[in-house]
Amino acid sequence: MLFKIKLFIFYIFYINGMRVKIRYFILYEYMCRSMTDLFALAMAHRRLGNIKLNETVVFVCDIQERFRGAVEYFSEIAEVSNRLTEASRILNIPLIVTEQYPKGLGSTVSEVNITNAVGVFPKTKFSMVLPEVEEKLKTLCGGNVRHIILCGVEAHVCIQQTVIDLLSQDFEVHVVADAVSSRNQVDRIFAFERFRQMGAYVTTSEAILLQLVGDKDHPQFKEIQGLIKVLPPGSGLINKL
Repeated sequence: MLFKIKLFIFYIFYINGMRVKIRYFILYEYMCRSMTDLFALAMAHRRLGNIKLNETVVFVCDIQERFRGAVEYFSEIAEVSNRLTEASRILNIPLIVTEQYPKGLGSTVSEVNITNAVGVFPKTKFSMVLPEVEEKLKTLCGGNVRHIILCGVEAHVCIQQTVIDLLSQDFEVHVVADAVSSRNQVDRIFAFERFRQMGAYVTTSEAILLQLVGDKDHPQFKEIQGLIKVLPPGSGLINKL
């Protein structure tokens, strides 16, 4: 029985791309008969990032006035984040916004429309996962929130800590790369790499918006198509991949 459990863990690790060094691997005949079942079970536990619209919340992190001159590609990040907030309005996806020490750093910039937010939460801690946010999440999507779409600043600070806290609570996290930045682009790129290592999905705005509708016959497809008709502004990513 213990060997079977180890075999199952091996398949889980292998499927998720983790390196597993095996020096000796011996299978007995009775174990071979169960390999198909074990593999099927492992496959069932994979996370593929397939978002369900009615289990999704959009998080906007600290896109504030005082960061405008400090965060590289700030205007581009704000523009793409606005596409996400507009999509949340069109698709009736709950929107949660945080602002880091707004008394000193200002409010969310006007370029990002957050009028449909279910809550705008001031904070001093880096993570968006405040007690008030946790309580709000319990009331959204019928209490069955599974997927978080995350954008904002800074990648290696508030975004990173938010990813850690969300993953630790078993949420599926989708970080929108062209809507996330830092002051230093080295910090930004290494944060993206860490997100992948932790088990979050690093994606793009167009990919996530089309994934949300999933079908050209979706009632709101035309409105979402309108958001992506013009290509998003470049934010330096192509030179760093």
